[in-house]
Amino acid sequence: MAQDPTQRLLHQARFLKSAQNVEQCPPDAGFEVAFAGRSNAGKSSAINRLTGQRTLARTSKTPGRTQLLNFFELDEERRLVDLPGYGYAKVDKVTRQQWQRDLDDYLARRQSLTGLVLLMDIRHPLKDFDRLILEWSARAGMPLHLLITKADKLKYGAAKNTLLQVLKDVRDHPAPLSAQLFSATNGSGCDEAWRQLGTWLAVPPDPAG
Repeated sequence: MAQDPTQRLLHQARFLKSAQNVEQCPPDAGFEVAFAGRSNAGKSSAINRLTGQRTLARTSKTPGRTQLLNFFELDEERRLVDLPGYGYAKVDKVTRQQWQRDLDDYLARRQSLTGLVLLMDIRHPLKDFDRLILEWSARAGMPLHLLITKADKLKYGAAKNTLLQVLKDVRDHPAPLSAQLFSATNGSGCDEAWRQLGTWLAVPPDPAG
């Protein structure tokens, strides 16, 4: 089965650079989609699954390992960004607060950011960090896609009910918002996620399509 243009583009992803703050980021041009989530939400695993590369984003059994903004280049105009995870990171309070300031700065100033993927463990949705991102998205009018990860951990009916409850809880969100179930383990939800990423990254359709 032929890959669609977005899937093909994502499979070209390569590590570009890490940045501690917005000044160290790549040139602010083109299209960029960022992935945010609490520590242990499955962010790195989701990026690896969506790009078809097992080790592109580091995964670790130690939550909070991602402490930098990690940029992955798809082509000259398009990038994915793995944002620092928060929640369980075993770092001192001052360091954690600095991460938060750097993340806020990136989200507020990055002009090429066209959409934000917020990942939430299906067993622990809409925690404090998730609601902070929702509030920021609302203030900035930033499109948000909720990737409810580890959907394979629940039976289908329970997973679907969790998705419906999350959608009910965020129904008054003023910025563009969508949500879906996803599993990096079995790949369910990839097609829907690729469609959203393709829209935000302005991926051109296949000429034959």
